[in-house]
This record gives sequence, C-alpha cells and structure tokens, in this order.
Amino acid sequence: MNIQTALLSVSDKTGIVEFAQALAQRGVRLLSTGGTAKLLLQSGLAVTEVAEHTGSPEILDGRVKTLHPKIHGGLLGRRDSAEHLKTMEEHDIDRIDLLVVNLYPFRETIAKPDCSFADAVENIDIGGPAMLRAAAKNHGTAEGGVTVVIDPADYQRVLADIDDPGVPSYGLRLELAAKVYAHTAAYDGAIAAYLSSLAEAEPTQQAAPARNEWPGTLTLQLRQEQALRYGENPHQSAAFYVDQPVQAGLLGSMRQLQGKELSYNNIADADAAWECVRTLQECGCVIVKHANPCGVAVAETPEQAYQKAYKTDPTSAFGGIIAFNRAVDVATAQAITSQQFVEVLLAPAYDAEALEVFAAKKNVRVLQIPTGQGGNAFDVKRVGGGWLVQTPDDHQLTPAGLKVVTAKAPTEQQMQDLMFAWHVAKYVKSNAIVFTSQGMTVGVGAGQMSRIDSARIASIKAANAGLSLAGSAVASDAFFPFRDGLDVVAEAGATCVIQPGGSVRDDEVIAAANERGIAMVLTGVRHFRH
Repeated sequence: MNIQTALLSVSDKTGIVEFAQALAQRGVRLLSTGGTAKLLLQSGLAVTEVAEHTGSPEILDGRVKTLHPKIHGGLLGRRDSAEHLKTMEEHDIDRIDLLVVNLYPFRETIAKPDCSFADAVENIDIGGPAMLRAAAKNHGTAEGGVTVVIDPADYQRVLADIDDPGVPSYGLRLELAAKVYAHTAAYDGAIAAYLSSLAEAEPTQQAAPARNEWPGTLTLQLRQEQALRYGENPHQSAAFYVDQPVQAGLLGSMRQLQGKELSYNNIADADAAWECVRTLQECGCVIVKHANPCGVAVAETPEQAYQKAYKTDPTSAFGGIIAFNRAVDVATAQAITSQQFVEVLLAPAYDAEALEVFAAKKNVRVLQIPTGQGGNAFDVKRVGGGWLVQTPDDHQLTPAGLKVVTAKAPTEQQMQDLMFAWHVAKYVKSNAIVFTSQGMTVGVGAGQMSRIDSARIASIKAANAGLSLAGSAVASDAFFPFRDGLDVVAEAGATCVIQPGGSVRDDEVIAAANERGIAMVLTGVRHFRH
C-alpha cells in the first residue's frame, strides 16, 4: 500500500525541507502544522494545513490542533480491516501513511537557567506524543501500516524503501515504531524528573522554580550497543548499553577499528583506563589490569609515556588495557607489540602505519574515541533492590588548594610528582597508595582492607619491578589513620606525601613526617573508589 499522505510537524527542522521535497516529487500529499507548514510553504511546496484538513481551527493557543478524529483516525485505522476502512470512509477520514514528528524541546527549555515554571509546562508536548504513539501502534503488518519518523537521520532510509520496493518495509516500520516508544518514554521521563525535583509544592509560575539536586523519579534512557558473550564470568549473561545521546570523549562513543569482540571485563577495564588518561594534561599512557592502573606515566611522546608506564609493573601489564590521550604513532605500536600481550588499546587517533602494525595482531581490540570534554552527569551503582546515585568524582585539585602542614615544604619537582600521584590515586581502588617519580608511577598498592597493607604492597611491587622508591612522592586516597602507614612509605624511600587529612590523629601523622624529614601536604578532599 503506497504512501499517499504524510503529516509533518517538527521542532527540529534539520533536513525537513529536503525530505518534504523528495516526498512531493514522489506524489505524496503533505499535511503540516504551525512553523513547519510555514517553512514548507516558503520553500514553494504545496502543503495543506492540519486545520484545513480537519475543518477545525487550532484553539487554546495551539494546545489543540492535531487532537482530532481525522488525524488519529487516519493514523490508527487498520489497513487490513474492512470494517476500519468502511468507518473511515463514512466519517471522511483519509489515511495518513507517514508521520514525521519530533517533540517540543522540553529538555532544552528547562536547561536554561532563567526558564520559568510556566515556560516549562507550556513546552510539554501533548499532541506530538499522542500522534507518535498512535502511528507507532499502527505500524501494521507485512501487508501495510503507518511509517513514523522522529529522527532526521532516518529520512533517507524511508525514501530508499519508497523507491524500492515502493513502500517502507515492515521491518523498517517496526524498527521506527520501537524507536518512537523509546523516545516518548525518555521525554516523559524528563518531565517526571523535572516536576518531581521541584523544591516547593506551589512554585511561582513566572519565575525559575527552586529545584532539589535529585528528582523524586529518575528515568534512565539507554540503548543496547551490543550483546556480550558473557559477563564477568562465563555463567553470567551481559550486554553493553550506552547513553542516549552519548557524549563524544566518553567510552560509549568509541569505534572499534579491529580485533575480537569486546567482553564485559574489557569494557569495564577500558573505561577505567580511559577515564584516567583522558584527564591528564600532558601526553600520557595508562595501563590497567583488573580495574586498577598498574602503570601510569606522562612524557613528551606516546612511546616514551608507554615505556615509563610499562616499567612500573611489567608482570601485571601482561594482558592489560592500554590507553593514550594522544594519537598513537608507529613507534608506539612497535614498542607495544614487541614486548607485551595486550587485550585492548584506546586512543583518540592512530597513524596509518600504527594500524598496520596492530593489524598483524588480529585479535587485539583497537578502539578509537572521538575527542570531547563531556562527562557523566551522574554515576550509578546497583545494589539489591535499588540504585546508588551520585555526582561524578570530578574534583580538580590545583597546587593553590594544598595545605603544607610540615616544617619542610615540597620542592617544585616534588609538587609535580605529588600532583601526578594524586591524579592516579583517584583511579585506584581503595585503599590506594601510589608512589610516583619524574612523571611515572613506581609503585601502586590497591584495594586492600588496611592502608598499611596497600603501602607495603606498593613497595613490594616496586622492588619486583626493579624500581627504586628513593626520593619518590606518595599519594594516599584517604587519610592515614595512624602513623604506621606514613612510617612504611618513609622507610621505602618517599620524601613527600599528599593525603586528604581529617584524621583525629593528624597531629601524630604530621609529627611523624617532621621526625623523618618528609614534606606533607593536605588536600582536604578524599578519593575513595569502591
């Protein structure tokens, strides 16, 4: 059943004129409303206003214009039902075969700091979701149905099917219908979140309302990127979902250039590596194993940064995830492939010669992540019967924010090492102790129940890698509860320490630092990572 009539009513005008022109060239009659109709008319297209089509004017300041039997009957009437078709004929209802709608920009409106409550409410679309849901419900069967489009990216797909086989396929109509329900669910979720975040029971209509930081109702909108072979373990099933829309610069925006299919653990570890490396200002490399950085370094080139990061813990680096915040060149690719087995590589770009090197290792997963400065709006963690939701740990520390609490102050080089150590500690599982020197990690202790054990493990791993901790800087993600942890890092060779402070025994720990001639600075900020 060919497309005879299309109704177009969009807030996002991207490509709509060209799409309408293509439909008109194929003999499709165009219906439209408001600003869309005006735009199409100005473009020289023959367009019938919905008010003219229904015989009913737009009323109530445009709140009621498409809520009419001639619209919803045209969308909901089943093409394979003789009774429906007879009823439509009796009531002079024409079929509407194609609906192109995107909704009032509610989320964009409420994002404006001065958006009044009245403006927010007025941007809640009623007619649009009603039409979308009706058209999506009546996507039909293989014999025919309504095609519904919300995304300009789908215009060409629809036109291609109109040309061959002559009507949008059932598979395409069903796919677009599913897309509609995801879209309207997210739209309603945004409205519910806004209304349930209001801090006052009766907000002033013409002012921006006070809002609580967290809404009473939170709706997550995710799209499945891929089904995974299994989860953390083979007996668990898993899938990878990404935000809608996903921001450039985050792992969800990645493109896999080569290699085996990503696993659940690959993705989790890749995210840990990417989040650490992308926030480094200098050219950096991060190697992650089992969610913890086992080597981090900065240098003038990616190859130099990699070599320094690898030295921290060559044993753990085997089978690890390697991330760079600069384009990977052939020298870096050759260094990696000549000395270790790697599961996943991440970078914003790769030289053609580097990709040729990796191509010889066909199982290596090579991921490219577009440059971007975005970040997650919030973090979530699943617990039994619920979710923990928090703002991301995106605190940016500067040297000016540090408090020197010892008789000895850090030198300029020590301050650089301390800031680097603090950055790395943020991405190490608690309890975290990180030794650094000259822009590289030299010992990492992670995930222990006691801080002193993490300090000892970091020292042991440095010794195993043949690295000296003499003159190193140390970061602790939380305060030292006793002086024993400070004594361990000092005995290992550390000469300066960065930690949050805040323990009831701070004076005891500071005295121990002075006793050993160590410089200590406090951040006043903790970086637990569980």
